[in-house]
Formats: sequence, structure tokens, C-alpha cells
Amino acid sequence: MTTIAHPAAASSRSSEPLHHVLAVTRLLFVNKVQIIYTPLIALGGIFLLNLAIWWIIIIASGNTGVNHLGYSGAASYIYVYAIIIAVQVILRTFPFSLGFGVTRRNFYLGAVVAFLLLSVGFAAVLTIMSSIEIATHGWGVGGRMFAPLYFTNAFWLARFAMYFLVFLFCLFVGSVIATIYLRWRALGITVFFALLAIVIVAAIAEVTIGHQWPSIGSWFRTTGTLGVVAWTLVPSVIAAFGGFFVLRRTTPKS
Repeated sequence: MTTIAHPAAASSRSSEPLHHVLAVTRLLFVNKVQIIYTPLIALGGIFLLNLAIWWIIIIASGNTGVNHLGYSGAASYIYVYAIIIAVQVILRTFPFSLGFGVTRRNFYLGAVVAFLLLSVGFAAVLTIMSSIEIATHGWGVGGRMFAPLYFTNAFWLARFAMYFLVFLFCLFVGSVIATIYLRWRALGITVFFALLAIVIVAAIAEVTIGHQWPSIGSWFRTTGTLGVVAWTLVPSVIAAFGGFFVLRRTTPKS
């Protein structure tokens, strides 16, 4: 006799994986101080310090008008911290999640959702701050922290997309570093960075010996800032899938 599954039961079973994925995402956001508040507070402190330095320069130089101080580069701190966030949440929550019966697949998908949400949130903050910076001509002194010169003329949506892609890249790079450490510990990290250094040096050597720097410069100009940043999707996707394939065979160790 053939058994016919009840539609409600089938729907309930199909929603279970999504429920577990979202549960992992909520778990990763439990420590909001570490992954949200701390980087934003630090970024705010760095901004106030930059603003104070800019005004000191203006006052010391006797220039009361807008002075083109240029881009400080201080906002790049939050990109580095994004890598640290990814490393910490993977290392701290992966063994804990497995202890509660979460599959590696659901854990990683939950982490991906968390990274997407973090990228959207941080990108929104930088987009708002960069819009204010542009509207006030660099906070009244021509200083740049949130909107580099090559971002200044970009539409706000384009700036949001660029910030989002850079955050996504940093978070997935951090996640693949964390999964390599979970699987192979210090030896794996050492080998990974050694191979990465070899690839980078080999690429630089190839371009330099082949006198290809002018062509690369031309490609950057024709592709545009958004186009260049969009190419970070390639290593981001590679890191995302690489992290999953490493994690699926990883066993937590004390």
C-alpha cells in the first residue's frame, strides 16, 4: 500500500534545514559587542581623531578655508577587522555548533548568511558617512576618510556596492583562513601563506618581466573603480567554496 505524505508534514520537513541555517546565523550574532559595536565604536574614534588632526593642521597653517588634505586611509581599519571577525566567529562557534548536532553544511550556510548581513550593514554605514563627507566637502576641511578620491564622484548606490563587495571579500578570506586553521592548525596556515606569497611574487615577476604594467594600468582606467572592485567576487566565491570544502572534513580539536 502506498503512503501519501501529508502536505503540511512535507512542508515542515523542507523548512527544517532553513531553520537550522538561521539558527546558526542567530548564534553568530549573539556576541554583538565583538562583531558589530566594537568595530563601529573604534571606527568612530578613529574618525574623531582624524577630524582633530585635520583641524590642527588647518589652524597651524593659518588656512581658514577648505584645505585639500586628501585621503587618510584610516577607514581601511574596518576591512582588516572584518577578516578578524570571520576568523573569530568560525573558530569559536564551529565546535559549539557541532556539539548541538548542527551539520557542517548548515553551519557554513548560516555563516554565509551572517557574512552577507554584516557586509550590508557595514557597507550602509560607510555609504552614509561617505555621503555626508562628500556633501560637506570633506567635513569642511577637505579631508577624506570614508570616500577616497576615486569614490567621490560615484553615485551612492555604486559606493554601497563597492563597500559591500570589499567587505564580502574580507569576510570570506577570513573564513577560509579559519577553516584551514581548524583542519590543519599552524602548519596549514604556514603553508597557505607561503603558497600565497609564492603566487603573488610569481605574478609580479611575470608582469614585470613581460613589461605588462602599462597594460594593467590601462585596464584599471577602462574598467573603472566599480568594475575593478566587482572582480573581487571571483576570489570571494573561490574562498567561500574553498572554506566549505575544507570545513566539511574538519573535526574540532581541543
